[in-house]
Amino acid sequence: MERVLEWLIYLPMLTAAALIALPAAWRTLTRVLSIASGALLMAGSAWVFIAFDHSAGAETFQMVKVYPWLESVGIDFRLGVDGVAAPMILLTGIVALTGTVIAANVPHEPPAANAVERSVKTYYVLLFVLIAGVYGTFASLDLFFFFFFYELAIVPMYLLIAVWGKSSTFKDFVRTKEYGALKLVLMIVAASVLVWIGVIAIYVWADIGTFNIIALRDAAQDGAFSSGFQRTVFPLVMVGFGLLAGLWPFHTWSPDGHVAAPTSVSMLHAGVLMKLGAFGIIRVGMTLLPDGMDAWSLVLFILGTVNVVYGAIAAMAQTDLKYVIGYSSVSHMGYVLMGIATLDSVGLTGATLQMFSHGVMTALFFAVVGAIYERAHTRDTLLLNGLASRMGWAAAFFVIAGLASLGLPGLSGFIAELLVFIGAFRTEPVLGALGVLGAAITAVYILRLIARVFFGQRDKQWDGLSDLTPREIAAAGALAAPLLLAGVWPAPFLDVIRPGVDAALGGLP
Repeated sequence: MERVLEWLIYLPMLTAAALIALPAAWRTLTRVLSIASGALLMAGSAWVFIAFDHSAGAETFQMVKVYPWLESVGIDFRLGVDGVAAPMILLTGIVALTGTVIAANVPHEPPAANAVERSVKTYYVLLFVLIAGVYGTFASLDLFFFFFFYELAIVPMYLLIAVWGKSSTFKDFVRTKEYGALKLVLMIVAASVLVWIGVIAIYVWADIGTFNIIALRDAAQDGAFSSGFQRTVFPLVMVGFGLLAGLWPFHTWSPDGHVAAPTSVSMLHAGVLMKLGAFGIIRVGMTLLPDGMDAWSLVLFILGTVNVVYGAIAAMAQTDLKYVIGYSSVSHMGYVLMGIATLDSVGLTGATLQMFSHGVMTALFFAVVGAIYERAHTRDTLLLNGLASRMGWAAAFFVIAGLASLGLPGLSGFIAELLVFIGAFRTEPVLGALGVLGAAITAVYILRLIARVFFGQRDKQWDGLSDLTPREIAAAGALAAPLLLAGVWPAPFLDVIRPGVDAALGGLP
């Protein structure tokens, strides 16, 4: 298992290659192979998390592998994980497995009306390319490959949404899937330009001839980057990565992308893709530009707090279930940004745990919402009511995700938000209080949503709805379990996260 990080990247790519070789008509084999690959990815991800040594004196980066690639400019294929990356690897495995399982659902529409059924093979090929990019980003210790895999994870989203997505009809206009896909990709690619400028600037100004993140970190701590340089470059990194994390006011691509995307793509989009942005701020911004992080932390703190409150208020105003979850994601990613901006060990620990918790929680939300839409053919909360009597399993899993979202004690959201709030009140009490207000608003719209959609008076038109299938129950159960485990017994997660947090904060002034 010493090459597990490599195989977490290679396996999705090899799976994609194998699927390309399969005849398009072999849909069942395509689904079976994809789920099997997802199960192997989950097993490898769990091994990385469990095998991570968090004892005192352990190396900050572990499972490091280095393969020279372009030595003339100092680019190596360098992999490794720390306490921040390890839970993100686990998160990716959980969402990859459940996403492939949910994608294997045979749709209710005939093949002529369903693009996924007509192009199952191509859909899974793009899905696995995206997954490979996510693993590569979390595991890369070379700044060039970090950016390469970051882009690799983003590009497939356009086709996955534009070809296999669904357009949304509102009262007076139609929001097409092409619009959602193009808006998402254009905004993220534009932000990537800022990141790429920052990456090149860091490489050139360090003047040590390598993209090795560990070497660049050491150079930064030795004064390779002036305070003025860091203050100039950090906003590029903050906005560039922050946009993918849903940073206000650059967040509008996210809800539109969620609504247009197929269920499994929404799960990966909210579950892991948005985490790449926050992870980038920690790995590149905080680690390599500590003075810049210190100088701009208050701005990031304010924007993160706006995320929390604005996202919660916007979610309360939505009537489309996917838009509710989409704006809820914007709000909850605000807690991550707040925790990062505290520059406090407790706050950053909470931010990392919140990334894991939010990723699992939103994947569960979208899995249940997708199941409801497949059966009811609507996501309108003004029409859906009393579904619990017909869809008991769906109601149970939605309630678990909702209670984790509002921070109920005993679920992972409570522990994560508690740590973020402690860090926030240590540094900026007023902003911390506003964050708590956002949590209160979240409780209002989540409880109202659950009461109406699942426990209101059922309309007769929903009498024929069927509950979740055993496959869907298994996928939802695999997502609900970490929410309960991290809420009841958070120590294994916090023990892994803490060394990575301490190392990330070690270079700050």
